[in-house]
Amino acid sequence: MLPVFPVVLPLFAAALLAALTKLVSQRLSQGIAIAATLATLGIESYLLHASAEQPIVYWFGNWLPRHGIALGISFTVDPIGAGLGTFASVLTLAALVFSSKYFDAAGNHFHALLLAFLAAMCGFCLSGDMFNMFVFFELMSAAAFALCGYKTEDPGSLQGSLNFAVTNTIGAYFVLSGIGLLYARTGALNMAQMGRALGAGPLDSLVLIGFVFIVCGYLIKAAVVPFHFWLADAHAVAPTPICILFSGVMVEMGLFALARIYWDVFNHALHPHLAGLRTLFVTIGVVTAFIGAFMCYLQRNVKRLLAFSTISHIGLMTIGVGLFTPEGLAGAAVYTLGHGAVKAGLFLVAGILLHRFESVDEFDLYAKGRRQRWTAAVFFAGGIALCGLPFSGLAAGDDLVHAAAAATGFNWVRLISLFAGAVTSAAVLRAGGRIFFGWGPAGDQSSAPKHEEKPETERGHDHTPATMFVPAAALVAAGLLVGLTPNLKPAASTAAMQFENTNAYATRVLDAQPAPAPLPPRPAPTEIFSGLLTVLGAITIAAVHLFSDRARDISAAIAKPLQLLHQIHSGHVGDYVAFLTFGMACFGLLCAYCFR
Repeated sequence: MLPVFPVVLPLFAAALLAALTKLVSQRLSQGIAIAATLATLGIESYLLHASAEQPIVYWFGNWLPRHGIALGISFTVDPIGAGLGTFASVLTLAALVFSSKYFDAAGNHFHALLLAFLAAMCGFCLSGDMFNMFVFFELMSAAAFALCGYKTEDPGSLQGSLNFAVTNTIGAYFVLSGIGLLYARTGALNMAQMGRALGAGPLDSLVLIGFVFIVCGYLIKAAVVPFHFWLADAHAVAPTPICILFSGVMVEMGLFALARIYWDVFNHALHPHLAGLRTLFVTIGVVTAFIGAFMCYLQRNVKRLLAFSTISHIGLMTIGVGLFTPEGLAGAAVYTLGHGAVKAGLFLVAGILLHRFESVDEFDLYAKGRRQRWTAAVFFAGGIALCGLPFSGLAAGDDLVHAAAAATGFNWVRLISLFAGAVTSAAVLRAGGRIFFGWGPAGDQSSAPKHEEKPETERGHDHTPATMFVPAAALVAAGLLVGLTPNLKPAASTAAMQFENTNAYATRVLDAQPAPAPLPPRPAPTEIFSGLLTVLGAITIAAVHLFSDRARDISAAIAKPLQLLHQIHSGHVGDYVAFLTFGMACFGLLCAYCFR
């Protein structure tokens, strides 16, 4: 029964806090939430270790399959899913610690929502049933909508939450429609059984449309271009502790879902068209990386800047997953750890700035952070880490993705990583130079329009509590050092091989037979030179922008045509829905071309 506890424990604690919200103090409420999160983290860590040899399959109510037919509901625990659940627990713990003094008047329902969010993320990672993945998807979304609009007195917060809710609800309808089509074809909801049935039948229009609906639904959750519009609006208005979950792990779950449904459900049916699919998803990743990087560099609001940086890095992770090889998936998984930790730390630094100076606007904060030496150190360390500094978590993920890309004929992908890493890192370093050192001019005509940010604390603005600083520093340090973990890349590659072995997965789930041990992975080279080149590029871009008038004039000239991107990101939900519709139509047409 152990696999159910990462869902049951936080849900039970959330229900308890919701029922007793007027009877327990905020301190006790937070203590209960932290205890439940720590217990969830411990169980997820154990499942991660225990599933290294074989996937763990748990059937609710002991409803075991008969003759390959599954009527019950299962959790299927593998290292990739358990690892993502463990990471979600770590970031939830950091959010709870950070928020201990962040919300002076926070109700206990904040902790209840956060625990419900954690339970949904864990269930989403462990579910082996297509419909129950959708159920946890919806529970995750409902909690996220409420957390995003937590500052109900702020109209901007409500608008950002509404945009988030509408676009992600459309994504949920896409997923549910696709599940209905596949259920009509296979008569199954268990992903292993679905995969067997689709592999034995023809690839017809119904299967193709089901694939398009489900993938587009999860690409909305992953904030991949052109489904990304909600992300920056949500980050700009969401409480800072929630931003670390949005950027650090929630959007990555959309890519996890893409990998899960492809390998467990569609692998046999779509394998003859794998080359076309690779080209399609690599292209989507490249476009996402470029647009996210450009929009990141144009921002003046630090939270929006970091949000667009997330979109750019999601593009790089999409490339890793979209190569559809174990090495590429392993690279995306390791990249998720490094990026999620670093980005979470940077968002917490933004929260510290909002606490101390009641603003996260790069120009309003000009030179105000000169005395914040330790906060500056964490911010600059995170900015450099986004480059893919050698031996960091992002660099280790890049190594694996680049090796997989070279093996499949996309050797130029390393140039995309260099560009996206350098530009997004340069944007962070540029903002840090202005805020903490007063470098460069106090204004910039090439930047985005100003976005107001409401303060989130009522007192204590003259100091930074340890509960704010320590999680930020710890997360950035973890992102920098995780790449030094012994055997990280081989372990990730082995886990990805287990994840992508479709036949072994179905045999383990439906026939209760042990899966064969994966072959030893090929060692991925460590690319020190390209990492150092990216760091040099980021520092150069930031320095030139801050200290050269001519460079700023050139930058303004380049940015002028890009003002169209600001107009497209209008904040109007109708525009965003139109782009979702357009994106889905284009994706469907491209899939039809690939499967012709």
